[in-house]
Amino acid sequence: MSLRPETVTATVVDIARSLTRHKVAVLALANAHLDPAHLRSLEAAAVEIRREGPLRIAFPNLASRPWSLRLSDEFKSGACHAGQFETSIVLAERPDAVRERLRTSLTPNPSSLSVAIREGKRTFEDAGGPQAYFGAPAAATPEEGEATVETLGAILEEAVLAELGRPMASA
Repeated sequence: MSLRPETVTATVVDIARSLTRHKVAVLALANAHLDPAHLRSLEAAAVEIRREGPLRIAFPNLASRPWSLRLSDEFKSGACHAGQFETSIVLAERPDAVRERLRTSLTPNPSSLSVAIREGKRTFEDAGGPQAYFGAPAAATPEEGEATVETLGAILEEAVLAELGRPMASA
């Protein structure tokens, strides 16, 4: 399913307006989809929500600092579509959804999907991923996935607490 960027922005803003009527203090956006147009649509929604107030919005954009620094090297490279980063999460959360024989047969693909998108590539094949994966899915482990989910949760928690003006408790 695809939505036009302006539809994504409008939908998030409409949700925020509804939450405001219900006296919700913070809207938290959890997103790991790195398509630049999608990220711009979420950023535009966040700007509009902040402008309208009073609802606060926590949107830790994983493609930018400081959040990206806490994620794997594969993630930071942009070569992570169905690669080690994402596959590890699926192995941790839904191992039954992974075709293990296929996963372990895939050779690493270091091509960066993020760079390819910025260069205007429109298909996985043109981006250097004819099998629609980038990175190293064969290297994925459930343990890495568990650690990644923990990190992603901590990032979202930190962003929400910052919006509420509350310091993060030290671990």
